[in-house]
Amino acid sequence: MPSVAPALDVSRPGHAHDWALVDVETSGLVPRRDRVLSVAVLTFGRDGTQTGEFSTLVNPGCDPGPVHVHGLTPERLAGAPTFEQVAERVGELLRDRVLVAHNAQFDYDFLAHEFARARRYLPVTQRLCTLALNRRVEPPTDDLSLASLAAHYGVPQTRAHDALDDTRVLAGIFRASLSEAARLGLPLPLVPCPPRQDPQFAPNPPKTPCAFRNPGRLEPGGPLRQGMKIAITGETTTARAELVGRAVGAGLNMMASVSRHTSALVTNEAASASTKARRAAAEGVPVLDERTFLRFLEDVRPGTPHGKQSPAPSAPTAAAPAEAPASGPLPVTAPRTEPASAAVTPPSTAPAPAAVAAPRRRRVLVLGGTHEAASAARGRIVERGWAAALNLSASVTDVVLLPGGETDRRMARVTALELPVHAPDWLGAPPAPETVAAPARPGTAGAVLPRGGVVDLPPLPSNGRWHLGASWARQSDCEIDVVAFVLDEDEQVSCDGDFVFYGAPESPDGAVRLLCDGPTEQSVTVDLTVLPPAVRRVAIAAAIDGAAVFGDIGAVQITLAPGSDAPVTAQATLDAATSERTLLLAELYRRGPLWRFRAVGQGYDQGLEDLVRGYGVEVK
Repeated sequence: MPSVAPALDVSRPGHAHDWALVDVETSGLVPRRDRVLSVAVLTFGRDGTQTGEFSTLVNPGCDPGPVHVHGLTPERLAGAPTFEQVAERVGELLRDRVLVAHNAQFDYDFLAHEFARARRYLPVTQRLCTLALNRRVEPPTDDLSLASLAAHYGVPQTRAHDALDDTRVLAGIFRASLSEAARLGLPLPLVPCPPRQDPQFAPNPPKTPCAFRNPGRLEPGGPLRQGMKIAITGETTTARAELVGRAVGAGLNMMASVSRHTSALVTNEAASASTKARRAAAEGVPVLDERTFLRFLEDVRPGTPHGKQSPAPSAPTAAAPAEAPASGPLPVTAPRTEPASAAVTPPSTAPAPAAVAAPRRRRVLVLGGTHEAASAARGRIVERGWAAALNLSASVTDVVLLPGGETDRRMARVTALELPVHAPDWLGAPPAPETVAAPARPGTAGAVLPRGGVVDLPPLPSNGRWHLGASWARQSDCEIDVVAFVLDEDEQVSCDGDFVFYGAPESPDGAVRLLCDGPTEQSVTVDLTVLPPAVRRVAIAAAIDGAAVFGDIGAVQITLAPGSDAPVTAQATLDAATSERTLLLAELYRRGPLWRFRAVGQGYDQGLEDLVRGYGVEVK
């Protein structure tokens, strides 16, 4: 078997693993719906030598999708084996190895679904994404696509979107990325894989979005109006599925939980002690029995379609202070180091995703100091129009040393890399008129937003997907969970499935997905073309599991890009107060015909459960 890929660099402790480098070509982008058309696997041992190679076309038994992208026509796939026929061979190559791929969660999810359809387990317990690894390294490329990284690292690429060639290219990129990570002293972003290889795994069928606005509470004696939010609790004479089906058919919005925006609760047990009944009593939600509800269903009055609603007046402006969710007043903690009133709205003509690389702005790493002092320093960095770095990477141009920073473990690397090291008063000097003469790099080409800063989203390609990443420096052993809420005009979820988190990483319609890129980075993708008209806002938050607070973590970096490997459109560094356990990071929201992005940075002392309840999610 020829060894076509160079040996991997395993010189740094923790880099020596058995690896399985993988690429799949697919009929689409949704793993629960689309199919694998080809798969390639290269395996490497702990000493970095190639030990195996396998590739095959796969007959999906369906339309192969965008042939102009992958070139796999129905005729080429007709004689290929099914995935079920090659699953055992693929599983042998993956077993007891770390799965490596470019945008690894994509490949992992597709393999997990294909193995589930074949009634087999996907034998993968860890994965590593070369996108996430290169976000840490930050090489001088305009984007992080496979082609750009291959050109930067000098890896030949002959047939793009060919699974085997892409995997061979991936091997070269991975080797070079490992060397850069070792040079910078960066840990690998290894991700434990969730138990999604269960053959019984299958997402719930999507809920059909209600086409009408919520007209409010049910008046005594009725009638029901289209768009009313209705919840049911307890046993019913009519089968629950039939009852819900009839209500949805009549234009009602059937909810799995009760909030202050619920129009009515249906129950045959007036004294029910269920969570929904208790919440209805607390919020003053009208209650009616099943017989009355069925009678009202015979005469549901017309509602107002979402398409006729006026722009939501509550959309925030750039200079407005960050507010608590309208649905659940959570106490706001002490003001941040950088006041929200300092926020400015960047020009609406934000750099397009394909903008030509501009001179690189400074990217400054702060070492040492208390949380408050480091936060203030990062605030001054942003005020100067520079970017604040959280980790030492290839894009860092300067280091500011606060008291105690000289003992930071990264100082040895800073010295070896000959980076300029400055005293704190350097940030107080007048800004230099010139920028650093170097190519633009990921995370430095987009707008740098202060807390509260807003930018209009530029036009996107037809896929409409935005990628919002959140990352932080590991300061303790606590876990941070990034979550997303898909909200209507009442700032409420329309169903519990619109709360996207680790246990339910995709909204019912697939518009919002949570991706785990490593132990200190997670991201959310939002497909604006799929979101129903009722959705006014997508809020992204982070929560700490356990007793730790964001003061133990430090700053959180957020980036927005029109794709996982695309140039950054906007970025912000958010410093929370010391006592906060949940942090509202950012939001995408409608403003008239436009979508906008806002860096929020609003924190709360309460845990995730309180934030979730505030947005109308039933916590069991």
